[in-house]
Amino acid sequence: MNKLKIDFVSDVSCPWCAVGLASLQTALKNLDGVVQVNMAFQPFELNPDMVPEGEDTTEHLAKKYGSTPEQAAAVRETIRERGAAVGFTFNLDKRSRIYNTFDAHRLLHWAHLEDSSGVKQLALKQGLLKAYFTDGENPGSHSVLLRVAGEVGLDVARAQAILDSDTFAAEVREQEQFYQGLGIHSVPAVIINDRHLISGGQPPEVFEQALRQIAVA
Repeated sequence: MNKLKIDFVSDVSCPWCAVGLASLQTALKNLDGVVQVNMAFQPFELNPDMVPEGEDTTEHLAKKYGSTPEQAAAVRETIRERGAAVGFTFNLDKRSRIYNTFDAHRLLHWAHLEDSSGVKQLALKQGLLKAYFTDGENPGSHSVLLRVAGEVGLDVARAQAILDSDTFAAEVREQEQFYQGLGIHSVPAVIINDRHLISGGQPPEVFEQALRQIAVA
């Protein structure tokens, strides 16, 4: 079986990252027995200067991208459809604000250290994406972060201690700068074997075809 290293560079407030991850997971199921994957989630903040209380989603998108409410609504519907196609539920009417996600990245970094297999980090990532995009919760809220951490089997007391300090802040910033230095300025960015880049929330068949080609190269 061919082994592949995957670094999934993304943010928990990025809807296309949720689509891309669900698509990649579908592709990996289709490749079961063909490839063996070691996947890690790497940090990227869409809004690194976001204030703790966040900003209104419509106002933020208009300011950042110049999009009208009608254009934003059309994009939301596209995202909803793409998510549904790969089994991810978007309730974007509940996502009324854009939040700071730095603390979420600190916990994701810790989760990978706690479980090198990547299982708990994946579960935490999926839990945070669901909390934000499906349930409309704040992924920067410590109560939300602690609840999701506990739900995926991580030590809540240790998670609390991390959030109450600046633990892993330097490591997360270093990783963010590393990937930006590689030219990653939009996410998701899926890097395979430190050499191959697949950008964007691609459909499952695109991921599957690319992974097959890389595996036999």
